[in-house]
Amino acid sequence: MKKTVSTSVVILVTSIFLVVFNNITFYKNVLEVYPLNSQNGIFLFSLGVVLASVITLLLSLVNSKYTLKPVIITVLLTSAFLNYFMITYNLVIDDDMIRNSIQTDTAEAFDLITTNMFLYLFFLGLIPSFIVYKLNIEHKSFKREMLSKVKFFIAILAIIVVVIFSLSKFYTSFFREHKPLRYYTNPTYFIYSIGNYISKTFDTQMVFKTIGDDAKQVSSGEKRKLVIMVVGEAVRSDRMSLNGYEKETNPLLAQEDIISFTNLYSCGTSTAHSVPCMFSVYDRDEYSYKKGISTENVLDILVKTQNIDVSWRDNNSDSKGVALRVDYEDFKRKKCDGECRDTSMLDNLQERIEKDSNKDIFIVLHQMGNHGPAYFKRYPKEFEKFTPTCETNQLENCTQEEISNAYDNTVLYTDYFLTKTIDILKNNQNEFETALFYMSDHGESLGEGGVYLHGMPYFIAPEAQKHIASLVWFGKGEMRERVDFEALRAKKGNSLSQDNLFHSILGLMEVQTEVYDTNKDIFK
Repeated sequence: MKKTVSTSVVILVTSIFLVVFNNITFYKNVLEVYPLNSQNGIFLFSLGVVLASVITLLLSLVNSKYTLKPVIITVLLTSAFLNYFMITYNLVIDDDMIRNSIQTDTAEAFDLITTNMFLYLFFLGLIPSFIVYKLNIEHKSFKREMLSKVKFFIAILAIIVVVIFSLSKFYTSFFREHKPLRYYTNPTYFIYSIGNYISKTFDTQMVFKTIGDDAKQVSSGEKRKLVIMVVGEAVRSDRMSLNGYEKETNPLLAQEDIISFTNLYSCGTSTAHSVPCMFSVYDRDEYSYKKGISTENVLDILVKTQNIDVSWRDNNSDSKGVALRVDYEDFKRKKCDGECRDTSMLDNLQERIEKDSNKDIFIVLHQMGNHGPAYFKRYPKEFEKFTPTCETNQLENCTQEEISNAYDNTVLYTDYFLTKTIDILKNNQNEFETALFYMSDHGESLGEGGVYLHGMPYFIAPEAQKHIASLVWFGKGEMRERVDFEALRAKKGNSLSQDNLFHSILGLMEVQTEVYDTNKDIFK
């Protein structure tokens, strides 16, 4: 007869396995706050006991003959997967990160696949999952099973209470002063984030809100307006030579009459959050995903004037819901020879401009920009000015210098892309008042403090993920005079954020509406 094992033993062993092997990032961050010494040793051990107990309680809730194995296998595979990304990039997997992952397209997802990821999945996911699958787990009669579950649950809960109260001095500071440490627990914080994501995303009672119904355009110039808004990807302010960076990452833009805003911050740290937030009427402190998808944005208001032609060209995953009600073109999924370059969005752009001879034109170009971790894919070989570079998506196999150089080369290519866009605007100055407004969606960590990529919770995210690149160029003419270009240059270091974008676009296009706030308009 095949030997059986009790459900309690399976749950306990699984929990201990998860704590020991899949919470390395958690303990790494804990040790930075509570160094391993005689004073902290017992507390550090107790953290493992408490975390294992919490995982045990969660697994106990799904302890039945038909659910226990599938749930444990799912948790093991998911935790191994999360463990790889948390160790490799020091990421926090919160609800915004989940949303960003769900909205990531196939090409971006493939950039994240590495040999090391499969090794983590195999040794920490597949092997233990296979062992669990082959186990002959003993399940008692319903009455005995329920009684056993209640006793087991109470016993584990008692362990948690006793441990925390016995070391209350440590746990008081841990819970009150070091809340971000809990974000690294695996898989408990991920499970919490899944619930948070569902709560924030799905609402059957959601009502779509219209704004700016009173919008009207009061044009002061004789010529029509042609404004191109470029939404960048993961470009941080301190990597722009326009802002004083020692490497010449903006050689072409430096030759243009550009104003680079040196003190501008993002609404979030991921594309899924920042892009809809920056075009919304809500400030960062007020914004939520539900509000974003259930409220019209600034592009909707421009269309309401019936005098502005609005379109969105995308070389990123998508517009994150911003361009649902305007003309939209997807360049990312066009057939490309390898990587789809941002310059593809400039193809036939002149024909698009000439299509409408009556209205002002507002065009958004959404870049692939500096999307990591495969920075080396984001630029043609002729833009590999800074060497040596990281030629893989496995950043852990590259030096800090190689990662930095590859990233800087993507900034160099964005410099080229923006200059080519300005050239198109220059060619249309006889017919239009022209302007280019560039703003990155968020920044990027390049290994500082062991953190890579982006997507950290905003209040603990490093400066590099929030302090973003942004600039403006105006053609010669009335629009430049109306915004007082030289006065604007004097204010380039003022404290600004993506909260200003909504109102600045309305002001730039001379749209009057009750939701426009002149105090938040950068160009006033």
